[in-house]
Amino acid sequence: MHDVTANGASIPALGFGTWALPDDRVQPLVEHALAVGYRHLDTAQMYGNEVAVGAGLKASGLGRDDVFLTTKIWPDHFAEADFRRAADERLQLLGVDQLDLLLLHWPSKTVPLAETIRALNAVKEAGQTRHIGVSNFTTKLLDEAVRLSAAPLVTDQVEYHPFLSQTKVLAKLAEQGMSLTAYCPLARGKVVDDPVLSEIGRAHGKSATQVALRWLVQQDGVIAIPRSSSEARIEANFQVFDFELSSAEMARIHGLGSPEGRVVDIAVAPEWDV
Repeated sequence: MHDVTANGASIPALGFGTWALPDDRVQPLVEHALAVGYRHLDTAQMYGNEVAVGAGLKASGLGRDDVFLTTKIWPDHFAEADFRRAADERLQLLGVDQLDLLLLHWPSKTVPLAETIRALNAVKEAGQTRHIGVSNFTTKLLDEAVRLSAAPLVTDQVEYHPFLSQTKVLAKLAEQGMSLTAYCPLARGKVVDDPVLSEIGRAHGKSATQVALRWLVQQDGVIAIPRSSSEARIEANFQVFDFELSSAEMARIHGLGSPEGRVVDIAVAPEWDV
């Protein structure tokens, strides 16, 4: 596995996502993912599983410096005083002294971005996180966040998979020296039955799922964080670094995407780029 570099951060290109995992399975699944070879864990305040993620990390026996740990703060804690308390809580629940990456989970429609970015920078300056970034930010919001932040932002975590084009966001992130972290990289399972992905997979002895993940991590500056509650699928998802897609295959997969391919769109979402 390779790392993606972005504004001073070195981030493993494939991470283990922990959203919506069964509560009693989070710790053993985290342990299994780390045993398989994952070195990047992604969680969030909203997931309610940070204690179990931290326990899985500790039980793995790996050194803290061996695993890149990301979590996110929900917008209802974006006011400056609330934000610092929320950051403290993340460390306590995860059982670590420092995060590798702290993200704003969604843009707020009520708290000014300047206030939250100031608080995010303060957390970094205090040493509670090595790097900072955002999630679900559009190109317009990215421009504003970069302008307001004294410290470099290293990623924008957004939905990205073969059926959702993110051309504008990718171009903006490249311009700012940032990475894209792709959540829902398998489009909530929709990639499994796609005929194009399946055909390309057969040519490489791989599944459609593995082709979709390979397509993501083969792009410059792109990180993927698939989640699964199946140990076998966790292992299969990691087996994407022993083959390479041709430029023609990459182009065919890019051709599947459109701005209408989104599978996540909730009440707090901004007005997406089109």
